Amino acid sequence: MNQEKAIATPSKTKEILQKHGFSFKKSLGQNFLIDTQILKNIIHHAGIDKETGAIEIGPGMGALTEQLAIHADEVVAFEIDQRLVPILKETLQGYDNVSIINKDILEADIQKEIEEHFKKGQPVKIVANLPYYITTPILMKLLMEKLPISSITVMIQKEVAERMAASPSSKSYGSLSIAVQYYTDAKVVMNVPKTVFMPQPNVDSSVLHLTLREEPPVQVEDENYFFDLVQASFAQRRKTLNNNLARHFAETYTKQEIAELIKQADIEGSRRGEALSMEEFARLANTFYRKGLD
Repeated sequence: MNQEKAIATPSKTKEILQKHGFSFKKSLGQNFLIDTQILKNIIHHAGIDKETGAIEIGPGMGALTEQLAIHADEVVAFEIDQRLVPILKETLQGYDNVSIINKDILEADIQKEIEEHFKKGQPVKIVANLPYYITTPILMKLLMEKLPISSITVMIQKEVAERMAASPSSKSYGSLSIAVQYYTDAKVVMNVPKTVFMPQPNVDSSVLHLTLREEPPVQVEDENYFFDLVQASFAQRRKTLNNNLARHFAETYTKQEIAELIKQADIEGSRRGEALSMEEFARLANTFYRKGLD
């Protein structure tokens, strides 16, 4: 690929923006990448090859899409901004393995698009530079729909990536860490400075690589109940489990009963949520859930 021709250079990006009179929409969190090497590193970390079907979210002007088209078998890109569709058709006209779908990813039937665009049994991976303001809803939709995908590699706000990959007893660890790690093995694979975007965002980014698990690492009686209890345990970070859960279950159990149930799960009620492993949370949620069935 000729570096001069790549979309992800400052001069080429400016040229496309001027030609189409395109103005960035702050409400859509649009920041376009202008560094080809970083894009190639993302492709590498995502493990994209000619066997792979790739799904992209928010292709923008096609900088990452172009690299995906070069390295993957087939690419499906969801773009919410109608103004970008004609620009993408032009910037990607040399590639016949790209389909642009003008839809909001949060409303799209991704399962249907996978069946329509990829070969049966083909490994499918999601690769995206996600808008900061909507990262968590998008990722949770992708994970909870249990799609036939093997991995998700996304560039997101550095702080959010750290939270998603955090271990117990670290300041970034919270309910989001547990939600993401319940479905995936999460790793931050590279950090990206804000200087390689146009316009520059206010914060640095990281690339988070999520490998989908075949089975969750813990057995829970009820997933929704589990996630609900985890969130309640972090409701006020500085408070103990006894306090947070007493507040959450105020209408169901007395403080004494809550303390007993925590003890029954073989956990100290004086600990904080941030100190508990996922296994401990599963034990806690299952104990409370079974009690509710009595």
